Amino acid sequence: MWDLVVVGAGPAGSSAALAALAARPSARVLLLDRSDFPRDKACGDGVAPHVLDLLDEVGVTGLLDDRVAVEQLELARGPDAVRRRMARPAWVVPRAVLDARLVEAAVRAGATLARHRVRAVRQLPDRLVVDDEVEGRHVVAADGAHSVLRARLALPPAGRTALALRGYAPTPSQRRGRQVIVFGSGRQPSYAWSFDRGDGLANVGYGELLQARAPQRRELLERLEQLLPGSTSDGGSWRGHHLPLSSWRWRQPDGRILLAGDAAHLINPMTGEGIYYAVATGMLAGRTAVAVGSGPADAGARHRAAVRALLGRHLRHTALASRLLAAPGVVAGALRAAAADQGVFDDLVEIGLGRGRLTPRVLAGMAPRWG
Repeated sequence: MWDLVVVGAGPAGSSAALAALAARPSARVLLLDRSDFPRDKACGDGVAPHVLDLLDEVGVTGLLDDRVAVEQLELARGPDAVRRRMARPAWVVPRAVLDARLVEAAVRAGATLARHRVRAVRQLPDRLVVDDEVEGRHVVAADGAHSVLRARLALPPAGRTALALRGYAPTPSQRRGRQVIVFGSGRQPSYAWSFDRGDGLANVGYGELLQARAPQRRELLERLEQLLPGSTSDGGSWRGHHLPLSSWRWRQPDGRILLAGDAAHLINPMTGEGIYYAVATGMLAGRTAVAVGSGPADAGARHRAAVRALLGRHLRHTALASRLLAAPGVVAGALRAAAADQGVFDDLVEIGLGRGRLTPRVLAGMAPRWG
């Protein structure tokens, strides 16, 4: 009988294990993943400083000390652009590196890692049974956008989903040392990106809101090249992925299955960022599981309350902001306001990478460009 079974050993799952063991070192924690590590994962690879703040709380320090920090962010759409230094640097770390390091940290903390593809889970009054093989008092569902466990809970589908294509290409001189985002002029949110890894390569890609017909890889590459000319030259390792975008209200049912990260449909609808959400909600799930223990307390209700306390207002603001992006003039207004005021720029970064909100100065900057 495991105290906690974590399905999926990405950032959400590893963070759940780390937080559970930090809260109760004697806890028996099992990490299950269908892949061996290191393994690639389609992602923009951006790691906000907020992620390292959270990991520090569970004793994981120095995780990215050997990586090159990125201090500048450039945002553009057509003739409107802003390039500024971020209040705190970020990192661009391939998921093959980041996820493997987090898994190693969880195992060092006392978690047991096993390769296993989870297909089913049964809920009994006092425990859960995974694939008729593994029993646990609680399960964290951290198995990604196409979560098997989320489907088991019969939750409604994602309100909105984005589709993105990611690859790696040599970093041109004009984009070195920067994270560059160029917004598209069509369906919103849509943008191309080039995030310098600091090792001669950049994570490049394009994503857009998914409509009735999903675009093919060729179309995504064409749109990436249109917005960031030359970014696909000598590129490779192209991988597509779906992003279930977060909405106004976050759903977590009662019971012993706790949702975290992409499986919880927590992807920033403005930026597509998900690693901060994954680490934050994974840690909350792990702490809740060991705090409740084997008693009758409802872990699902406690986890729901904890996530809403942390992210509830932020999710409402990002949902509103993502809708505003589609209104004529809003993106241009936001970019011009950020170019004129470092504070507006910092607020936009915070709502896109952490748990910031639409501040009065951001709204004031957008307002003259509305409608």
